Amino acid sequence: MKIKANGIDIEVEDSAQGDPAALARPVVLLIMGLGMQLIAWPPQMVQALLDAGFRVIRLDNRDVGLSAHLGHLGKPKMLWSLMQVRLGLPLRAPYSLADMAADALGVLDTLGVERAHVVGVSMGGMIAQRVAIAAPRRIISLTSIMSSSGARNLPSAKRHILKLMLSRPQNKSTEAQLAHYVRLFKAIGSPAYPTAEAEMRERILRGIQRSVYPEGTLRQMLAIATDHTRAEELVRITSPTLVLHGKADPLVPYACGEDTARRIYGAHLVGIDGMGHDLPPIPVAKILTALIPHLRAVAAAA
Repeated sequence: MKIKANGIDIEVEDSAQGDPAALARPVVLLIMGLGMQLIAWPPQMVQALLDAGFRVIRLDNRDVGLSAHLGHLGKPKMLWSLMQVRLGLPLRAPYSLADMAADALGVLDTLGVERAHVVGVSMGGMIAQRVAIAAPRRIISLTSIMSSSGARNLPSAKRHILKLMLSRPQNKSTEAQLAHYVRLFKAIGSPAYPTAEAEMRERILRGIQRSVYPEGTLRQMLAIATDHTRAEELVRITSPTLVLHGKADPLVPYACGEDTARRIYGAHLVGIDGMGHDLPPIPVAKILTALIPHLRAVAAAA
């Protein structure tokens, strides 16, 4: 369903829709990563949260999926923008991760949710951190998965991964897009838990059929690149925090998860051997082994 949040249209899936009894359940807000839609959350993970007694709310971030596409803000010139970042030149993004965090809080406002557990993956983890910084009283707990503090001294993805991230399909045909995203997801995926290509193609095709808007991903990239102060602000987070990170992540190296946990007082870090920058079944099972007890323990303490 589409709702107004922070003044823009945001597409939301709410497990309590059509089930008034579920409105009383504690809420888990799931925030997906760069260019990814709410359908990218593994059904295995969503169902486990529902079975554990939670109300699950997912959203398409602005500029992706069925949420508002902000083409009026202009198409970024990424090579020039990244050169500005490397040279330390001032760079302005069309919007910030703080704006995207305000979208997430706006979703809670519109749905009448006072407090929630916030779980974010990759860029979604950065947005979740921003939510916890901006509105500590609204956050029951924070979980940051395969994400980063954004500190400048952290290792980054290898050059061939970055090249793939900035590349585009050869043309706009479905087959060209499938080939492009299969190459990308294979490159960043879990080396110990590779996804079968047929399964990967099926999942990617669902996303293509739902929405394709690469220009929005570029603006989201700039929001990440210009979020310079978050690392220093993480000390302000008071929410009970769980940091989960694959030890074989080729896009956001494990050191980024370690740094995030170090900067948030009392954060608990769980490293997952063999997991890359994706959510295949076995790593998801390991994530859930840590995540659900974390959510339950916080609720019990509260």
